[in-house]
Amino acid sequence: MIAYNHYIKFIPELKNDKKVEGSFSKTITIEESFYQNWQEKLNHKWTFFNNQGRDIDLYTERKLSRTVPGQDWAFNVEGVITFFWESGSSTIHYITQKNFTSQLLEYWSLHTLLPIYFTVEENFDFLHAGAVEVEGKPILFVAESFGGKSTMTDFFIKKNHPMISDDKVAILKKDGVYCAVPSHPHHRPYRKAEDLGYFIKNMATCSKPIHAIYELEATDANADITVSELHGIEKFKTLRLSSQINLEFLRNQRFALLADIARTIPIYQVTVPWDLNRLKDVHDIICKHSKEIK
Repeated sequence: MIAYNHYIKFIPELKNDKKVEGSFSKTITIEESFYQNWQEKLNHKWTFFNNQGRDIDLYTERKLSRTVPGQDWAFNVEGVITFFWESGSSTIHYITQKNFTSQLLEYWSLHTLLPIYFTVEENFDFLHAGAVEVEGKPILFVAESFGGKSTMTDFFIKKNHPMISDDKVAILKKDGVYCAVPSHPHHRPYRKAEDLGYFIKNMATCSKPIHAIYELEATDANADITVSELHGIEKFKTLRLSSQINLEFLRNQRFALLADIARTIPIYQVTVPWDLNRLKDVHDIICKHSKEIK
């Protein structure tokens, strides 16, 4: 499977592994292990908020700070699985726990582990956003919780726009330009715990410069649909609220990243009437607006 610009190789191989086309930079191997003493020297822990009804924690061998080559890390999903790796390595090992299934392995690997791994290794940064292509150019949708991001992304996908990501958008700076990196070929327009969603055939195949970011602002069902550009601190606030995987030891780098994105990428606020029957109108206005951006 290709995900986040890498070929993800599971050992043992997943029975339902999706063989999709696309470019990738290198292979990440996720391999089962039977080593049980991973926690002996990993004395520093970062606890995340409860996720999908499970406690999840990040461990390492020294005070949490920017990683160095050879540093040991582990990511534990309570009752399901423990992943561990050595910084700089492209192999991630895992040991199973009592509630393990191959479906949960795939879910936690693609949805959570890899974004954390790529963040710790400083390969990518992530925004909590949906992302699709409009005439080959990536646009991102951001919103507050229950603000319509998933619904908007889903509508664009149904209108045959290639999907980049429906939840976590990997950001890569290449030649001074911020690019959106395709995530994995699954879409979850519903809220079902520990479920990747349904398979997406029309998936973006390569990283491309981000064309624009649209902040969705819910309004009355009968309100007009408007698009207005954000400037200055308002752009930064929008990005800060959409920041993903905010590890404290990478705080300074994340602040600089968001400030630079705010400086270089246009961000617009779109008023979205709270009426599913008007989604087509919002879609058409965003597409028209996106095409007019120079």
